[in-house]
Amino acid sequence: MPSGSLSLMEIFYYPGDCPALPTGSVVTIGAYDGVHLGHRRLIERVRRTALEIGAASVVVTFDRHPASVVRPESAPSLLTGFSQKLDLLATTGVDLVLVVRFDQERAAEAAEDFVSEILVGCLKARAVVVGHDFHFGRGRQGDVPLLQRMGAQLGFDVTGCRLFTGAADGDAPVSSTRIRRLIADGDVKGASQLMGRWYQLQGVVGHGDKRGRELGYPTANLEVSKQMQLCADGVYAGWYLRPDGTRHQTAISVGRQPTFYASRPFSLVEAYLLDFQGDLYDELGTVELVERLRGQEKFSSAEALIDQMASDVAATRQALAGAQLPSG
Repeated sequence: MPSGSLSLMEIFYYPGDCPALPTGSVVTIGAYDGVHLGHRRLIERVRRTALEIGAASVVVTFDRHPASVVRPESAPSLLTGFSQKLDLLATTGVDLVLVVRFDQERAAEAAEDFVSEILVGCLKARAVVVGHDFHFGRGRQGDVPLLQRMGAQLGFDVTGCRLFTGAADGDAPVSSTRIRRLIADGDVKGASQLMGRWYQLQGVVGHGDKRGRELGYPTANLEVSKQMQLCADGVYAGWYLRPDGTRHQTAISVGRQPTFYASRPFSLVEAYLLDFQGDLYDELGTVELVERLRGQEKFSSAEALIDQMASDVAATRQALAGAQLPSG
């Protein structure tokens, strides 16, 4: 199954199933949260190597972020939900993804056992491509030198790649941690330059308190998973993607509605679709955040808020008119 021979990426779940790989594989391993430009460069290296040697290109990832098991008290917020991550990986052209169940038993596994069991036993790896600072296995004891030693014994090559720095902010590597920080600060435009796409938040549209309808600006209230990385409270210009594939210009509010509530313990994600009439309740909606327009504000009256919302709609149209999709 040489790289590029499949029209669709295949997905396998481990333990339980291993792909048939008569010509072996070229493998990369990681959480791949965000599938950002650094990830894409690494996967492209995997695909090129696989084409050169006539093997399958494989991404090994996990059914949850490993940190949620190893250190749940400080696990990072996610840039992508699990299904969204798989969708994004499918756009890279990789032949298949092996999803490994990550639990306490896997967290306690020696790095050498992971190599023998999964890379060699399941995937018949002929080459492994990872970042030069890659660590894995119990206590993060596995690294590139260990892979190289085991590769020499078990018959696979190892490449430790320097991290991709992108075009912004000098030599700082593109990383999920860096992107999370930008999003938390509200810099969705800066984050998009490192992701090669607009940042997305996804959730089922709930019924909310219908206050937006009373104000003349009915909003879709997305029930976003608490595991996801929210951007700083404020108003954003962006797009709303419906399950049928249609896209709508959207003013997006992320915040705690301070005009109406003295204290709310969490932020809401509300989307006002411009020039749209219809029922969005209970559908899986996705917003793409293009640009932050302003921070969250508390207004003296509902009338003052309505005036500001009219200005936000005009600013959204202007921001989206000049927005260019980020790319790598």
